[in-house]
Amino acid sequence: MANRKKSKKYYFSVEGETEEWYLLWLRDMINSSEKAAFKVAIDCKIEKDPLKRAKGLVTTTKTEIFHLCDYESDEEIHVKQFIDTIDKMKSAMGLGKQITYRFGYSNFAFDLWIVLHKADCNGALSHRKGYLPYINRAFGTKFQSMDEYKHEDNFKGCLKQLALEDVVKAVERSERIMAGNQASGYTLHNYKGFKYYKENPSLSVWEAVKEIMQDCKLL
Repeated sequence: MANRKKSKKYYFSVEGETEEWYLLWLRDMINSSEKAAFKVAIDCKIEKDPLKRAKGLVTTTKTEIFHLCDYESDEEIHVKQFIDTIDKMKSAMGLGKQITYRFGYSNFAFDLWIVLHKADCNGALSHRKGYLPYINRAFGTKFQSMDEYKHEDNFKGCLKQLALEDVVKAVERSERIMAGNQASGYTLHNYKGFKYYKENPSLSVWEAVKEIMQDCKLL
């Protein structure tokens, strides 16, 4: 009988259902892959407040949590929400629970990361709803609104079109976006140890996914 694969566990806090559905899809795809060196367990909670997530986590060992969130716009209310999230991640790391928070932001939204599985998305957008045409082209859909796209059946229908090879492509496209931002001389902001660009597009969601894929010898 073949040796059973060992399992690696990853912790996340996310702001919405699409992020959770994606992570669970990624888990299932890795766990069904014969090429994966490990099985993956995902402990994911929809919780916009990283501090609350950390307080509710029962752990006695060093634990790393990835928090996925959006830099929704340069409007004051959205910038404040983004900075408040970083403040709470920093506070969570001071609870004495051996918790380290990692950042996975998307500028403007997680939808950018989904598009990158199928196509480049290098041009700056003026609003989050601007991802809809990219989504429809990438997945051959005709969604009339972002809400329609984010309906569970529709979003999971898009995920069914993806393979682990597309995840690798998304990581590569993300890395090119970030390298392009650096080459353009954009300021990489560093607030309390968490780094981000204010320019759209930019993202660091790929870092968590790349780490999982590398751990499983799939990248």
